[in-house]
Amino acid sequence: MSAAIMTALAVSGCTAAVEHSVSPADAIPGAPVLNVNFADPDVVQVDGTYFAYATNDNNRNVQAASSANLLDWEVLPDALPKLPSWIIPGKTWAPEVTRLSDDSFVMYFTATNFAPTLQCIGVATASDPAGPFTVQGDAMIICPEDEGGAIDASTVVIDDVLYLVWKNDGNCCELDTWIQAATLSPDGLSVTGDPIMLLMQTEDWEGGLIEAPTIITRGSGLVMLYSANSYGDARYAVGAASAASIDGPWTKEIGPILSTESSGGLYRGPGGQDLVMDVDGQDYLVFHAWDKDYTYRALHVAEVDWGADIPRIVIPNEAIQR
Repeated sequence: MSAAIMTALAVSGCTAAVEHSVSPADAIPGAPVLNVNFADPDVVQVDGTYFAYATNDNNRNVQAASSANLLDWEVLPDALPKLPSWIIPGKTWAPEVTRLSDDSFVMYFTATNFAPTLQCIGVATASDPAGPFTVQGDAMIICPEDEGGAIDASTVVIDDVLYLVWKNDGNCCELDTWIQAATLSPDGLSVTGDPIMLLMQTEDWEGGLIEAPTIITRGSGLVMLYSANSYGDARYAVGAASAASIDGPWTKEIGPILSTESSGGLYRGPGGQDLVMDVDGQDYLVFHAWDKDYTYRALHVAEVDWGADIPRIVIPNEAIQR
C-alpha cells in the first residue's frame, strides 16, 4: 500500500511542478480511471509521473501502469517478470514500491512461499520505477509461520526512520489479524527491529479481519487507513485509526470512512487503498472497487477532504442521489 506517495515524498523529497490539461478532481464519481482488474493499488510519484502497481493478472506477476494526471493510464509490462524457485507462482499480491534517497526503488510483494507454504512478503529492487524489479535474497523477509504468514506490505517514514507495515494472514487459519510494523535497514532489504503490534479486528463492520494498512504522517501524529471484511463482496470497506506515535495506542474511527453504503453504491466493496498527493498538494485516495457484476476490481481515484485529521472521500450529493 504501498509505498504510499507520502512515503515516497518523505524519503526522496522529490516533486515536480507539472501542468496537466486535466486534474484528478475531474474523475467522475463511481467511474474507474483504469477499467481493468487492477486490485490492491499502490502509487508513487516520480518526477511528475505517477506509477501504479497492482496484484497479479493479465499474465503479469505485478501489474504496472503510468499516468501524468491520475486519470489517463498507460498499461506497462510486468514490473516483476521473474520469480525465484522458492516462490510458488500465481499469487503475487498487493505490491508496495518505495523510492529511496539514492533514487533506487524497492518493492515489497506478497507471494506464496515454497516452505512453509504460506503467503509471505518478499523484496525486490529496480533502478527504474517501471521496473523490471529483481527479487533480492534467498527467502522472504517476513514469513511468520505461527501467525499464518504475512501479506499487504506498506511503508512509512517516521522521524527519518523507514518502517515496514503489514498484516499477518491470520484469517487463513482461524487466527487474529494484526497490523504490525518494524524498522527497516536504510537499503530497505531487511527488517531490523522486532514487530510492533498496532491494530487487530475488533468492530462488527470489520468482520473477521483487517488488512491493507497505509500509514500517513499528519501534523504531529499518524493516521492509518486499512481495509476490512470480505474482499469479494460489498462488505469490504476502508477504515481509519489515529495515534500520536507508531507504538499507539491507536484509536479507530467509528464505522468505515468509505464503503458501498456510504458511497451510495458508487463504489462496490472499495479497498486496497493508497493516499496520493498530486503536484498541486491535493490528496486523493486511490483504491479498487468491484464492477457492477462483481467480476473484477477496477482502479478508482477520489478527492480527499481532511476533516478532523481523518481523510474522507468527497462525493457530490447529486452523485449519491442519482
